[in-house]
Amino acid sequence: MKKILALLLAMTMVFGMAACGSNDTKEPAAENNASNAENAGSTDAAGDAAEGTTGDETTGTESAGTLTTVTDGVLTMSTNAAFPPYEMTDDSGNIIGIDADIAAAIADKLGLELEILDMDFDAALLAVQQGKSDMVMAGVTVNEDRLAVMDFSETYANGVQVIITQEGSDVTIDNLGEKMIGTQRGTTGNIYCTDDYGEDHVIAYDNGITAVQALVNGQIDCVVIDKAPAESFVAVNPGLTILDTEYVTEDYAIGFAKGNTALVDAVNAALTELIEDGTVQSIVDTYITAE
Repeated sequence: MKKILALLLAMTMVFGMAACGSNDTKEPAAENNASNAENAGSTDAAGDAAEGTTGDETTGTESAGTLTTVTDGVLTMSTNAAFPPYEMTDDSGNIIGIDADIAAAIADKLGLELEILDMDFDAALLAVQQGKSDMVMAGVTVNEDRLAVMDFSETYANGVQVIITQEGSDVTIDNLGEKMIGTQRGTTGNIYCTDDYGEDHVIAYDNGITAVQALVNGQIDCVVIDKAPAESFVAVNPGLTILDTEYVTEDYAIGFAKGNTALVDAVNAALTELIEDGTVQSIVDTYITAE
């Protein structure tokens, strides 16, 4: 009997030890699961944080990938390259000038390649409205008619309409209504003169060069055009002069297709940076020497 009791006691101790061993084995597994859960939570949190950081990253100037342009990766500008010093061609046929250089700086800010299309002034305005160009820069001023069909950037330069005449001419700002006035077709100079003096006293030419040539040939009495190109034309045409009295003062802006808000905002942001860091003024000073 004692042997049986001893045997039973021994078996009880073995089962008791086995039970304790089983509990000890499971506890580390539970700890590992908890640890894994904590690690997973940390990983998820880190991932969420990383995603949040990536999603919130923005830049001052909108990236090219978010902008809609006529050609992917390209900023297409329409202009009339017969309006020095804002747009003109050099001896190699390249379009240069204040507007061309500012456009190039804007394109660089936006990470886009610049393409410039040369055409008549009227066509340059229509190109942006018809989706053939992304923007128009050609010494463009803002008026109610243009606001109805285009959106505009902030002002980047000031323009003054002046009167070119032959030296010794009796033309004054007070008797313009009695004279034949040459203008560039589609410009505000053409609009103002037609409104003020009637179509019978105004002849519209395709560009300023042609209008000035008509004045040199004695076909008209004067030309109304922006001051900067007027000074360029007078400098290369002896016998012409600019009246001291200014005709109209206005502001230049960049024109866009109606409703392309993302591009307008991006260009405005780039333009603001270029004005604030002195780039725009430096470009203007390159082409217009201070008097």
